[in-house]
Amino acid sequence: MKLGHPATVEASSTKLNPETYPIGVIARYEFPARGNLPPVVLNWYDGGLRPPRPKAIEPDIPINEPLYIGEKGLLLGNELFPEPEQDIVRSLPRRLSLSPGHHKEWINACRGGPPAGSGFVNHSGLLTEICLLGNVAVRCQGTKLLWDGPNLRVINHPPANQYLRRENRQGWSL
Repeated sequence: MKLGHPATVEASSTKLNPETYPIGVIARYEFPARGNLPPVVLNWYDGGLRPPRPKAIEPDIPINEPLYIGEKGLLLGNELFPEPEQDIVRSLPRRLSLSPGHHKEWINACRGGPPAGSGFVNHSGLLTEICLLGNVAVRCQGTKLLWDGPNLRVINHPPANQYLRRENRQGWSL
């Protein structure tokens, strides 16, 4: 999806404790358009918190996998809803090769092979940034944070920036 940095993030949670992560969180990320790709909104639910059940998914179907909601339908795990859309996906040719496994990909990349699918430069660093930015938003509940990804800073709520890095002790610096 080539999401890149989110433009905004906001979050709410169950009871907040200064020492630990809350039991449940709802975070909303807004990603800007990328070339000919439209903007994307990502809603994250955890700790037993759930989005409203879409009408297209029957009540007896459990929602225990990632749920993607698009303009033409829903993707739950690897099933499309409404059901007629599943035939379209079944007719598509496979385009991704199967992974030999995360560790094997990493070792192959270290030995000069193709980059691992979870390579730090193209994937893991940005994914970690997005997740941790949700944690910052939890600490700043009630504020929609505007994120300057290239400079790694919140631009509309300076108190949020205290959660981005810690001060080194005297005598310890990079």
